[in-house]
Amino acid sequence: MEQELMEVQMAVRIFYSVYLFVLDTFAKAFLRAWNDACQWRGRSKVLIPLGNYMLNSVTFAGPCNGEMIFVIKGTLRAPTNPALFFTNTWIGFRYVDNLTLEGGGYLDGQGAAAWPHNDCSKNIGCLPLPISLRLDFITNSRIQKLRSINSKNAHINLFACNNINISHVRLSAPGNSPNTDGIHIGFSNNIKISSVNIGTGDDCISMVSGSQNIVISDVFCGPGHGISIGSLGRAFAKEYVMHINVVNTTFRNTQNGVRIKTWSPSSPSLASDINFQDIIMDNVNNPIIIDQDYCPFCSPTGGESISQVQIRDVTFRNISGTSSSKVAIYLQCSRVVPCHKVKLVDIDLAYREAGGPAIASCSNVYGASYGKQVPSGCL
Repeated sequence: MEQELMEVQMAVRIFYSVYLFVLDTFAKAFLRAWNDACQWRGRSKVLIPLGNYMLNSVTFAGPCNGEMIFVIKGTLRAPTNPALFFTNTWIGFRYVDNLTLEGGGYLDGQGAAAWPHNDCSKNIGCLPLPISLRLDFITNSRIQKLRSINSKNAHINLFACNNINISHVRLSAPGNSPNTDGIHIGFSNNIKISSVNIGTGDDCISMVSGSQNIVISDVFCGPGHGISIGSLGRAFAKEYVMHINVVNTTFRNTQNGVRIKTWSPSSPSLASDINFQDIIMDNVNNPIIIDQDYCPFCSPTGGESISQVQIRDVTFRNISGTSSSKVAIYLQCSRVVPCHKVKLVDIDLAYREAGGPAIASCSNVYGASYGKQVPSGCL
């Protein structure tokens, strides 16, 4: 019996060693190809052909000597060994100018193996899980025609990026998968997102401190938590969120539609010049929401926000469809710094369940309403 147990343990160790060898082999091979292409003076291409590739955490770094094209035609699969989970990046690109990521391939984060290890909803000091595709300090670049499935954490993360165009990507994870944001943006400028299909267990798109000049259009979101600005005011409060435009977007069976949320209490900060326009809501729990009383680890405040994030110059225009809750418009602003210059223009949101019709609930918000207002009575 002891001999059989020893043989099983030896077989497991051999399998694990081979598993790690395969993960590292592909990572090293891709890095060698990247480094050779990066040093070439001129336009260079790295191609991952059709096939399945097990890949450990890897970061492709610049600066490079010319335009870089990274083509993924195959399927890249992330580790499923818990010993390899707790890092913030699966596939990363850093300090590259004029980068194109494309190819029609898949990034398979194999997140189901990692989601049970995510305790961030109850542990403020939780360990990180890897983001499937992380771009740090990337400029004048684009991501197109790629698919990401079952990320362990967010699918795509942009940090300190400028002039990025994301189009024709599809991001998916189950609706109950934790923290699987579709596209997360911070400290970035001039970002365009268009023609994307996102279904996740968290925000389809989220924008936090330092997100400026963001244009989001032709997005389908669902399932997920909607398109969110925030949470703001907890850190980097002087990095404001400004000039955000979300247009021609459809939400289906999501927790939220368009949302701005700030911590309460918070540091002083600012979110301004924000436009949500030409949007369809299909069975959305909170179609239009400003929540300045966000603090999941705090005791209830009774709805009295003391956030110091100033929200102003926000327009909700031509938004229609159905709400899955009676409160279709919820604007809960701070009593310390109320919301200013908020506009509701041509809103038509129905609640068809028992207890209807839909209502609006608003506090500490100043602005005006124009055109059709269903529900009415907010501004």
